Amino acid sequence: MTTIDWDSAADSFDEEPDHGLLDPVVRHAWAQRLESWLPRERSEILDLGCGTGSLALLVAGQGHRVTGVDRSSRMVEQARAKLAGTGTEVLVGDADRPPVGKQRFDVILARHVVWLLPDPAAALRHWFGLLRPGGRLVLIEGVWNGVGLSARQLTALLAPFTERIHHERLSGDRALWGKDVDDERYALVARAEPPRRHTEVVDVHLILRRGSDVLLARRTGTGYADGLLHAPSGHVEDGEDVREGMIREAAEEIGIALEPEELRVALVMQHRGPGGSPRTGWFFETEYDPARPPYNREPDKCSELEWFPLDALPDDMVAYCRAGLDGYLAGERFLIHWHEDGDTVAYEPQGPRRAVPLPTGGVRTGQVHHIELWVPDLAAAEAAWGWLLGELGHVPYQRWVHGRSWRRGDSYVVIEQSPDLVPGPHERCRPGLNHLAFHLTDRAALDALVARAPDHGWRLLFADRHPHAGGDEHVAAYLEDAAGYEVELVAG
Repeated sequence: MTTIDWDSAADSFDEEPDHGLLDPVVRHAWAQRLESWLPRERSEILDLGCGTGSLALLVAGQGHRVTGVDRSSRMVEQARAKLAGTGTEVLVGDADRPPVGKQRFDVILARHVVWLLPDPAAALRHWFGLLRPGGRLVLIEGVWNGVGLSARQLTALLAPFTERIHHERLSGDRALWGKDVDDERYALVARAEPPRRHTEVVDVHLILRRGSDVLLARRTGTGYADGLLHAPSGHVEDGEDVREGMIREAAEEIGIALEPEELRVALVMQHRGPGGSPRTGWFFETEYDPARPPYNREPDKCSELEWFPLDALPDDMVAYCRAGLDGYLAGERFLIHWHEDGDTVAYEPQGPRRAVPLPTGGVRTGQVHHIELWVPDLAAAEAAWGWLLGELGHVPYQRWVHGRSWRRGDSYVVIEQSPDLVPGPHERCRPGLNHLAFHLTDRAALDALVARAPDHGWRLLFADRHPHAGGDEHVAAYLEDAAGYEVELVAG
């Protein structure tokens, strides 16, 4: 460490070019700032526009090897005298093209220099070329009496060369200036790391269905959207695919162990929060299993778990999650959800709808659009069909005076008590519709549904041959509602 005789050095200080560093309080304040900006280990420092060497003297006093450059030969002479014995080399030259040849530096320091350069962008590009990998620029600038370079402007000039820019406000530190200042004065510390390609955080969200209900968690103690409801969710970690991330988060947050085949992709959404960066969220759906009830495994982050009807979601939700569930209800598959800076993260019932659906490709001609059943009693049909379709993963879709509908993917089922309905019961054995058939995952799911069906207006047909009424190799249940409509549930 070089020892500096400050009393002797102060005798040669010229007040104007030394920017007040004659004052020991000011000098000490700058020494502390420099120590926080510069590497702790001995480093090669290039001080551009060094003037009479006041900052270079502080830097050398902290054990660094300094090279100073200034275009004024008079100031260079003063700097050489001031820095004699510190091992500092002081050169005459322009700051934008310093005469250092192929020498490379750990730090380039410039105070009140960039704003004077004829082509600051070109100078910064050249300076980054003089830095060793991982090196840094320490740029001290400001705006005085309407002239200078603002932090916003300088950050924009640095952006093509690095993403790691630390901004430090200097205006509020009276000790740095020997007086109170109210203009913009700052330092930017920019690392010599090229801009990375755009990356996004990947979120995973679980739509855990219990019939027509969905499980939501109330956030607490996280510092983000606390007090609002959100689906169980989290971020994909390094090395995980999205299914693995969802399975891990479900285990960590609500204590259920999911298998990959239980998860179905419900929705993919690109989202930007207020003032944040874009991220991409994958929404997965799965059915509730009574043998694996969810519970709150993170009480420090979640104050409660609660089931809510999908078609009557609460308002006190995170806007991002609410948009995803609304899109899911509407049968959308891809959404963009973009907040404006200054928006709230909370859902606003009367606020703008920021979700933009994206159309999917592929040929849809020939796919089933919807199936419509005319029923004699809408209320009874809604109770029976609403329960069954909810258990099968359909979500409430449309509601009007004479009808209801439930959607699954691009197709939906309608029940309607039309004013044009012709009197008489439904008879499936007559020409026309005989029955609807739906998939179920396995025999266990089939048995569980059949056991609960009578409580919701359905009776089991062909009970003497169940579950093989359709043949020895065919595992299925045949249910009938009070109006005579038949549904076949096929397992596996």
